[in-house]
Amino acid sequence: MVMGFLIIPVIIILLLALFFTFVPVGLWISSLASGVHVGIFSLIGMKLRRVKPKKIILPMIKATKAGIQLNINELEAHYLAGGNVDGVVDALIASERAGIDLSFEKAAAIDLAGRNVLEAVKMSVNPKVIETPDISAVAKDGIELLVKARVTVRTNLERLVGGAGESTILARIGEGIVTTVGSSDSHKEVLENPDNISKLVLSKGLDSGTAFEILSIDIADIDVGRNIGAHLQSLQAEADKNIAQAKAEERRAMAVAKEQEMRATVVEAEAEVPRALAQALREGRLSVMDYYEMQNIQADTHMRDEIAGGSPSAGKLTEGDGNV
Repeated sequence: MVMGFLIIPVIIILLLALFFTFVPVGLWISSLASGVHVGIFSLIGMKLRRVKPKKIILPMIKATKAGIQLNINELEAHYLAGGNVDGVVDALIASERAGIDLSFEKAAAIDLAGRNVLEAVKMSVNPKVIETPDISAVAKDGIELLVKARVTVRTNLERLVGGAGESTILARIGEGIVTTVGSSDSHKEVLENPDNISKLVLSKGLDSGTAFEILSIDIADIDVGRNIGAHLQSLQAEADKNIAQAKAEERRAMAVAKEQEMRATVVEAEAEVPRALAQALREGRLSVMDYYEMQNIQADTHMRDEIAGGSPSAGKLTEGDGNV
């Protein structure tokens, strides 16, 4: 009997401990005190669906106190989809205080897209300044200008899902600055009126298709860089010189080849002389005395050349003696 009386209280204590461990009674009481009507079985259902009730009830209480009516099923579905329920609720409260029309569906979509919806709302209220790096642009007179701009943007919540980010804004602004400076006749015009750059770039609608709205573009600094035109002309002159040298070398090589060809023709013709003399002697068209007289004349010419110190004449006729 005594054991039976002891077992019953132990079982009751264990059941109560298990109940209070599995069912967040304290959270349920806090929700009721805050005006959030959540059934105890709804909390049990969250536990069974592996949803942390604290992640749902506390943001729900926060939204209710801020005067925003939300559906607990929507919050639970957003949590199960991997979203940040607390961040979405904070963004809804901030947008409601700032007078920005932002629905829960839009905020949840922005959050699930991987963007910080609270930061987006803050940037929509307090615009952000983006500073571009030095952008190199060349005017028509060939002078390079290094332009640095400050861009004031704010978030466009309607285009935040699927809209391009800051890198696209910077790229488009850089393109606009290069185009504007490149269309200027002189770099002095740009230095005198830097506001023309911001006006022309801003009029191009560079924020189209992005998640931001450009409020202003201010030119922070302009530095004069290199003389690109003179540098390009120098490179062109060097290239022209190399081409001219190559053509001259080609003409010289052709002249040398032509000279060698002509010399070969002369040598070939001289080699035919002894044969012609021998043939003339055989046929009787040239007498022996005529041949010796010609040899004497060549010998005298050779001697005079040596006495004068000049190069001796080519006495190729003596080579034909063996053929006579």
